[in-house]
Amino acid sequence: MSDLLSNATLTLRALEPTDLDTLYRWENDTSVWVVSDTIAPYSREALWHYLENNIGDIYSQRQLRLVIMLTDDRTPVGTIDYLNFDPLNNRAELGLFIAPEYRGRGLGRTALELLTAYSREHIGLRQLYVFIATDNTVCIKLFKDYGYRRVGTIKSWVKRGNAYHDVALFQMLL
Repeated sequence: MSDLLSNATLTLRALEPTDLDTLYRWENDTSVWVVSDTIAPYSREALWHYLENNIGDIYSQRQLRLVIMLTDDRTPVGTIDYLNFDPLNNRAELGLFIAPEYRGRGLGRTALELLTAYSREHIGLRQLYVFIATDNTVCIKLFKDYGYRRVGTIKSWVKRGNAYHDVALFQMLL
């Protein structure tokens, strides 16, 4: 495994068919739907098709999802995604998910470190950005502490139940 995608703690790797059950559990955990655009459960079949059709080419698919796993025992602990990849302007949106049982251990920051190096040194991105609900203080702290700057607020951007909530836009120039 390349040092660019791995360190002593974590490894970022491509999705594998063996990730089906893990993705099924994570994607259908309704407690995390409030920070995603998920509005209904995913079937195993839909996830299988996603895995089957995922070629891992950020240029053709304009996105790339990597599994975050512990380096020592290869346990998957989350995912980190490039979304809305824009090769003309060399930028991409990020998505980060750490499974609830692994939160609070600094794994999100370590995954950001690995992905940032990969973004800069291999893909040649100029900037990364993330949208975070303004009430998600843990996530805001993570990205601010890592060096992302808050560059704006989008009012009433996400709906939860019958209420609309603001999101903050954070950006890092590489």
